[in-house]
Amino acid sequence: MANRQLPAGRYFAAFVLLVAVLYGLIFFTGTDRTPQLGLDLRGGTTVTLTARTPDGRAPDPAELELARQIIEQRVNGLGVAEAEVVTEGDSNIVISVPGDDGEQARELGQTAQLRFRPVLGGPEPAAPAEDPATPTEGTEPTEPAPPDPNAPPVTQEQAQAEYATLTCGTDTAPTPVDRSADYVASCSEDGEFKYLLGPAIIDGTEIDDANAGTQQGTGEWVVLLDFKSEAETTWAEYTAANVGANVAFTLDGRVISAPTIQSAITSNPTTISGAFDQESAEQLANQLRYGALPLTFSQATAQSISTELGAEQLRAGLIAGAIGIALVFVYALVYYRLLGLVMIASLILSAVVVYAVLVLLGRQIGFTLTLAGIAGFIVSIGITADSFVVYFERLKDEIREGRTLRSAVPRAWARARRTILSADAVSFLAAAILYVLAIGDVKGFAFTLGMSTVLDLVVVFLFTHPLMAVLARFRSFASSRFSGLGRAIEPPRRAARAAAAEPQLVGAGTPQDRSSS
Repeated sequence: MANRQLPAGRYFAAFVLLVAVLYGLIFFTGTDRTPQLGLDLRGGTTVTLTARTPDGRAPDPAELELARQIIEQRVNGLGVAEAEVVTEGDSNIVISVPGDDGEQARELGQTAQLRFRPVLGGPEPAAPAEDPATPTEGTEPTEPAPPDPNAPPVTQEQAQAEYATLTCGTDTAPTPVDRSADYVASCSEDGEFKYLLGPAIIDGTEIDDANAGTQQGTGEWVVLLDFKSEAETTWAEYTAANVGANVAFTLDGRVISAPTIQSAITSNPTTISGAFDQESAEQLANQLRYGALPLTFSQATAQSISTELGAEQLRAGLIAGAIGIALVFVYALVYYRLLGLVMIASLILSAVVVYAVLVLLGRQIGFTLTLAGIAGFIVSIGITADSFVVYFERLKDEIREGRTLRSAVPRAWARARRTILSADAVSFLAAAILYVLAIGDVKGFAFTLGMSTVLDLVVVFLFTHPLMAVLARFRSFASSRFSGLGRAIEPPRRAARAAAAEPQLVGAGTPQDRSSS
């Protein structure tokens, strides 16, 4: 009945039109004709940052988006092509930098809280920090929570008590966030000296621009700061009143430089000097130029993949996929024979559609194919093959009940269709839930699994079913030897032959009766 309502030719025409549109978009709307590969397949660095708040709750979405924009500006400031900064979930930011420039991505999540503070004590040589105790097996080290912004400011007496016992070291974690109104006991970046510092004179948010350059005459790398107009006035007044005193430039709680004020600085720029090389000076200038992050982040994961390793992983993923497809092909041919050819043709056309969709998604939304995504496709091969198995087994059931192949096809499809839709709906729902809840590479697996499930329905409905309706019209296709329906076809045929060979009872009054009487 389904064939009379919508002839097979219309199904095929719809499928051909779909493929033509997809590949028309590929060839006439862009130059990239291959799917975009993820960093694990082409090499690069992926860093996942997790926002931390004093109360442990999820950050405000607006602040998370602002942090993403600032980090994206920092990435662009590095001049790295094809870098990507996206939010994941309610508290994660993922930085993806391809190629060999990715190591800089590890520093992009620093809060870069710059403050200018008066030096009240120090510099004084600091005792080195003792090695932290080895954590108990099975436990993970925990990071200190950010200070509560609503807590009372740290007084000078409290800071002096902390300064007296302060130990420093390059591995000692600085205070994640230091507030402007606090007195601070701080270490130098190299961990050799400690300082007692007063409340901030100016915050880094008052910086208008920052650039790296070299000092004339000495060639020393420095960072040049331009303040906004109000901060420029404040800085001019402070430096004029404190000539000969030291002022500390702190970044994320650590003193990066504590120069002596030689004279009043009445105009931009202000120079930050220290033990900079070109890379560190440019990195600091980049962080300061784009401002401090509104949130504190911890580095949840960081993965670097070399270009060579990425190529090897791509090769391994393709080999695994090829092996999986080959095993399905062999099974289809051995068990289903001519029906197996229908399954193979459907899988090949499914791959044609999937390839086109991957290319277009890469262009339009920046979707990248990862190793986890390839795994999703490999799993989806089984889901797609399962749809054919359900259909073919329903077809056998109808034939066992004595129907011809031509009449069995629409009946089997009506029964199999519900099962196929239910199974694919469950698979798609599982993939959707996994995509929403997961982060990182697992999202790629869920996305490709869900996409393949949808495209499976397209191929089964627009190609496999109408093709079976066409093939069922040919008596040779129903051959018990080659069709793959042999065991289903033979019992009805034997029953028909047996029924024809049985003696027939003839009723009274027939010619036979009259002749024998």
